[in-house]
Amino acid sequence: MFGEKTNRRNLASLGLGAAALVAFGRAASASDCPPDKVRLDGSGQQAGATMPKDVTDAVLASLPLAEETEVRVSDRLLRLRRLEIKPGGEVPWHSHADRPAIIYIERGEITEYRNLCAVPVVRKAGDAIPENHLVSHWWKNTGKETAVVLSADLFHVSDPNGHMM
Repeated sequence: MFGEKTNRRNLASLGLGAAALVAFGRAASASDCPPDKVRLDGSGQQAGATMPKDVTDAVLASLPLAEETEVRVSDRLLRLRRLEIKPGGEVPWHSHADRPAIIYIERGEITEYRNLCAVPVVRKAGDAIPENHLVSHWWKNTGKETAVVLSADLFHVSDPNGHMM
């Protein structure tokens, strides 16, 4: 009774929950890059932190997409992580060239330094931020409380960096 059916139901619930976060969470409209500061050529913010600082990164769940009979995306995991970034903590510069993601700020606020924006952008609790193939960025917690971030991405199983940011 609690075998495969329960696992599928749990995965379905997780997927619906993630969709609800994106659909009903406060969209990142107020904290998006100001229109006059958008740099679609990638000349916005430059590389900053190169190593994680005061960040806890935990994989909450993952699903090998190669095993999904209707999807079959080899070498990819659908992955959900929870990051806790202490005040002053940094998520290092990284690219989403081959790893699209959706980020949800659960608690606190964090400043994003994105290649597509000429100025840093403060992301706040309730913001949902898509990260597509054009995005390279780093984050710093400039607030006074620990920021909690949920990250859902399509991760390469063979990534040599493990589950780096």
